Amino acid sequence: MDIAEILKKHLDWLQGKEGGERANLQGANLQGANLWGANLQGANLRGANLQGANLQGADLQGADLQGANLWGANLQGVNLWGANLRRADLQGADLQGTNLWGTNLWGADLQGTNLWGADLQGANLRRADLQGADLQGANLQGANLRGADLQGAKELDTLVRNQLSILPQGDILGFKKAAGGEIVRLLIKAEWKRSNATGRKCRAERAYVLNISGGCNTAQSGYDAGFLYIKGKEVSVPDFDEDWTKECAPGIHFFITEEEAKNY
Repeated sequence: MDIAEILKKHLDWLQGKEGGERANLQGANLQGANLWGANLQGANLRGANLQGANLQGADLQGADLQGANLWGANLQGVNLWGANLRRADLQGADLQGTNLWGTNLWGADLQGTNLWGADLQGANLRRADLQGADLQGANLQGANLRGADLQGAKELDTLVRNQLSILPQGDILGFKKAAGGEIVRLLIKAEWKRSNATGRKCRAERAYVLNISGGCNTAQSGYDAGFLYIKGKEVSVPDFDEDWTKECAPGIHFFITEEEAKNY
């Protein structure tokens, strides 16, 4: 009998239902294990290797999966309510219809993950990598997506975009820190393209330089020594990238508060 069959046969015992303790499978090698429908509520699976495992329909409510390897695992219909998946590797995993309500996915790798119809209400997706993930029909209401990478993510609806947007309509002021530490105050007109991704840093296709701190008339970009901000002049980026999911892409980068620019 292989390890997967042993786990399946003795799962109730592993969870300590008789002794009142949770299953301790920290660091366990469960690669390819068949744990279909398993009850692992509150289990300690921190750092466990579950690559390619079948966990379809399993109950992992409140489980600790921090740093676990779930690459390519089948997690369809799994209950991960309140689970800890901080920095877990979920690349290519199938989480279709999975309950991730309130789950901690801080810094998790979700590249190419199938999250079709998943419930991510209130989930912590801060700094998560969601590049190429399928979010069709996913519920992201109240989810924390600050700093998450959504490049190439599929089916991001208007509601998600509106929840993440911090830029008001009309003419706005922007602030950026130049190479010498000067703060450049910018005017971004209503008709000029602008965007923000999932963080606080914003981008615009062009801006008008209103003022430069320290009484300076010129300030140099910290990223392109040849790009200058000149008081009273307009600056522009001809190859502005309109993909709002990209934070570090061509554009004039700025913040909407002076304090954030100073601390950047």
